[in-house]
Amino acid sequence: MDLAGFIRNIPDFPKPGIQFKDITTLLDNAEAFRESVDRMTDFCRDRNIDRVVAIEARGFIFGAPVAYRIGAGVSLVRKKGKLPSDTLCATYELEYGEDELELHTGSVKPGERVVIIDDLLATGGTVRAAMDLMEKIPAEVDGACFLIELQGLGGREKLGDIRVESLIKYKDCG
Repeated sequence: MDLAGFIRNIPDFPKPGIQFKDITTLLDNAEAFRESVDRMTDFCRDRNIDRVVAIEARGFIFGAPVAYRIGAGVSLVRKKGKLPSDTLCATYELEYGEDELELHTGSVKPGERVVIIDDLLATGGTVRAAMDLMEKIPAEVDGACFLIELQGLGGREKLGDIRVESLIKYKDCG
């Protein structure tokens, strides 16, 4: 199935010059959503994954069903101030400054084997921050899986030598 055919391109959103990749049209289609989850599950299967680490917010949509299907726990990485208990924190760069991601302390145990899931890999800042959180624990990052990758923005290079899978790749980022 060509999953890219289910992604809607929204020009000039959220600002002029940006070609927003809208995944809601893929989520609206039961077969395309199922196929996406199946492919992400295949990436994780037979890897002895203890935990899926899902990045806010669209990563939750894919991370939870993948964790369920491989029999793993799921831990949520959220923006600063969104989690109600003690957290670990990692900072990452934005084009206009910095932001922070948090993870509940103890939600990932030392030595656990994890896979990180999000909807989009672009510059790699958020997933790199999630990897930094795993290093603080320390947990073993087996790989990272994304619905979409915008190639040419340097995101994949920030992830080092872990396994990376993107179901849809856009070379021109447009």
